[in-house]
Amino acid sequence: MTPTPLTPASVSASVSASTPAPAPDVPIRTFQRVLRAVALTACLPYLSLKIAWVSGSVIGIPEDSSLRDAGTTLVVANLVSVALDATLVVIVLLLTRPWGLRIRSWLIGGPVFVATGLLTPIVVGFPVQLAVRGLGGGQSAAREPFLDDWVFDVVYGGFIVQALALAGLFVPYATRRWGHLWRDGAGVPTARTDQVLAVAASLAALAVGAMYLAWACGATTGLGADRIAELDADTYALDAVYVALALVAVAGVLALAFRTTRLRTALALAWTGSAALGCWGAWMTLAALSPSDSPTGAAPALLRLTYAGQMLAGLLAAVVLTRFLTARRVS
Repeated sequence: MTPTPLTPASVSASVSASTPAPAPDVPIRTFQRVLRAVALTACLPYLSLKIAWVSGSVIGIPEDSSLRDAGTTLVVANLVSVALDATLVVIVLLLTRPWGLRIRSWLIGGPVFVATGLLTPIVVGFPVQLAVRGLGGGQSAAREPFLDDWVFDVVYGGFIVQALALAGLFVPYATRRWGHLWRDGAGVPTARTDQVLAVAASLAALAVGAMYLAWACGATTGLGADRIAELDADTYALDAVYVALALVAVAGVLALAFRTTRLRTALALAWTGSAALGCWGAWMTLAALSPSDSPTGAAPALLRLTYAGQMLAGLLAAVVLTRFLTARRVS
């Protein structure tokens, strides 16, 4: 049989059938403009403080604070945090410009995932700490001066505003670009490998959550002398928040792998829980492994193991989430 030659029209039809059409440019809405302005404005106090510290200013740093003698370490840490917050500015622009719909998924999804992971414990934890203080829980008298109280209020308040504005921008962006995943994704079977990974991630998260629960209840197992001296209502509240985030990660990754709830809910839980555990676990692991000027030396092995387990649990859950998305050819 002689093959039928392809005409230019048929070639064009074949290419268009196999190549997804670019997302149409839709004018930005008023609420998006407002959220963009709010997010960008909320970055200014933090960036201003960091730039001031890099420039040698000691605003907000008490005279007895160890930060005054940190030297190059403080400068490097401040520059890294400036870069992270500047990245948020880029993310906000990508979420509110038409060309933001045409970039690779990982170029927008990856940074938003990291932002979710770093901001979620602050969004949840700081209000909980304020509530605990309002109910009579005070800070430890043994805690050495680190930063003036107003610095935490300004910085964490700004982070919370940034996080809420970012969520308000990302949810409609994700719905528009990938909303088909939770509308018709139920028909795609879950691979056995994903279920095994989900169980492994859940077990790791539960182990880490059990350790945080013990600390939240007052246990000092695995904590160094420095941290034990600084235990107070704030640290107990933050440990309890990590218990909750571990449970969120478990619920999300199991729901995603075994389809025990709506995909939209499963994706939201898996995204938030895996990001919070993985990103903060990685950050704390690096901090625990870095050289310390503490007279007690490096962080105890159990503490480092807990942070590493937190990072591992988050990464395993993120792998399940990533495999779910890539199996559906996210564009």
